[in-house]
Amino acid sequence: MAETTTPYTSDALPDGTVDVVVIGGGAAGLNGALMLARSRRSVVVIDSGTPRNAPAEAMHGFIVLDGTAPAEILHRGREQVRQYGGRVVLGEVAASEPAQVSPDGDLRFTVTLSDGRRIAARRVLVATGLRDVLPEVPGLGQHWGHGVVHCPYCHGWEVRDEPIGILAAGPASVHHALLFRQLTGDLVYFTGGAALDEDARARFAARGIRIVDTPVREVVTGEDGTLAGVRLADGQVVARRVLAVATRMRARTEGLEGLKLPMEDLPDGMGRRFVSGTAGDTEVPGVWVAGNATDLVAQVGASAAAGALAGAHINALLAAADTDAALAAAQGQAPTS
Repeated sequence: MAETTTPYTSDALPDGTVDVVVIGGGAAGLNGALMLARSRRSVVVIDSGTPRNAPAEAMHGFIVLDGTAPAEILHRGREQVRQYGGRVVLGEVAASEPAQVSPDGDLRFTVTLSDGRRIAARRVLVATGLRDVLPEVPGLGQHWGHGVVHCPYCHGWEVRDEPIGILAAGPASVHHALLFRQLTGDLVYFTGGAALDEDARARFAARGIRIVDTPVREVVTGEDGTLAGVRLADGQVVARRVLAVATRMRARTEGLEGLKLPMEDLPDGMGRRFVSGTAGDTEVPGVWVAGNATDLVAQVGASAAAGALAGAHINALLAAADTDAALAAAQGQAPTS
């Protein structure tokens, strides 16, 4: 389901060791890089060019930028990072791993791109985002980001008053239905044959949510190419203009195995994420994680804020390391940290 952004001119990888390499060119990665670049840190963003929200026509729920096309936000972000001396490199990360520490004891990492290019860095910020895994229903994927949506806050206003269907994908789908009921009076809940307890059925009945227990066979596309409904296992077609589904969200991990970052599964099959602290710090010294790679439900604004916090934290610890090294050099000793 990955879609690429509009191609853009890539910066060259610098020689030598940079302060920070940011893996991921979305809101979290670019905002982290912006904070670092404004602190006069040498920073390189490695951008695969396949953002999660590429299929969407606009981004919502972020004040001032509400309604702006995702590609435009990323374009502005890249230019702002460059304005302060940061670099943005279009490429896929094939491997990333710790390297031998520097002579003064500072950490080092090596990031290798799929074309063989390499870059060395003192610290790493992982902001790879996540990948949405849709239920295996024929025809569902082709409408992703348009007739098929997942977030009532990202897309809800745009689909208000439409005939909406909820495709049950797990326990969270019951709550999902209540959120979308706020947006339309014509809501159908497709259980997919999964059990739905009496309490949920009573609550749905009270809100006028119709329940269909017959399994869904496929999504039906209309003559105009838009979503027209779902065909059930018994052949009946239920007309719908929009389908909402709670996806399974999985942090993008390609090329990061060498960092040995801890991961965890969230309850109810919701997804899998990197484990991190409040500022994005991880159990791996010198590596931070920000955005959807660790916070699966963060929208663009929250991801950008997390990137900024991680960038500030990285800069603070680099400042301490620089001071330790300078003091040790002045005293003719090896640094203590």
